[in-house]
Amino acid sequence: MFYMVIVGVFTLIGSVVGNRLKSKFAKYSQVPSSGNLSGAEVAQQMLDHYGVRGVKIVEGKGRLTDHYNPLSKTVALSPEVFRGRHISAAAVAAHECGHAIQHDTAYGMLKLRSTLVPVVNFSSRMQQFLFYGMMFGFMAGGGSGIGQLLMLALVATFGMTALFSLVTLPVEFDASRRALVWLDNSGVAVGEQYDGAKDALWWAAMTYVVQALSSLVLFLYFLMQFMGRD
Repeated sequence: MFYMVIVGVFTLIGSVVGNRLKSKFAKYSQVPSSGNLSGAEVAQQMLDHYGVRGVKIVEGKGRLTDHYNPLSKTVALSPEVFRGRHISAAAVAAHECGHAIQHDTAYGMLKLRSTLVPVVNFSSRMQQFLFYGMMFGFMAGGGSGIGQLLMLALVATFGMTALFSLVTLPVEFDASRRALVWLDNSGVAVGEQYDGAKDALWWAAMTYVVQALSSLVLFLYFLMQFMGRD
């Protein structure tokens, strides 16, 4: 029951932060960037400035689905960012290019996060089976061997999820830092434009902070449950 309360609380917080991010994006979509550059043009200029080669900039689908794929070396920008000629588009495009630059310079935390991806994917799938085990009463025996093993596995999987979320934080904050430095130095965002880009990227970072806190709290909850059984 307490697990459901935790999930519910952080789902609500995540929804509030997500809506705030959307409102910020909409607000700064009304502020044109210097030079009237599209998000795709901002991305290309930033990559060229840092000498990053071999990275493709493509138009993706959906809204706020922007991301960098290190496997295909692709910066995928949502349509309103790819084509948009405003501060929101410039900020998001520069942020994703920040990840491409991290990859190009072998940024340690990005390498660590990429290494953790398959482990986290496996852990997420295992959590479903472990919860099924709880539903069918495999843990009802309290101190039974199977109950201990299942709870330990649950702690381990949530621990990996929490670790991945925590490692993601410096990766995202560093990408935003790189983006803001370039936007300022290039003159794409100056004065109020720069303040708007910084504000939008801060709220984007907060979505990752909420995810990290949620993962950490859930890990600590199951760890305490396991220690109580031991």
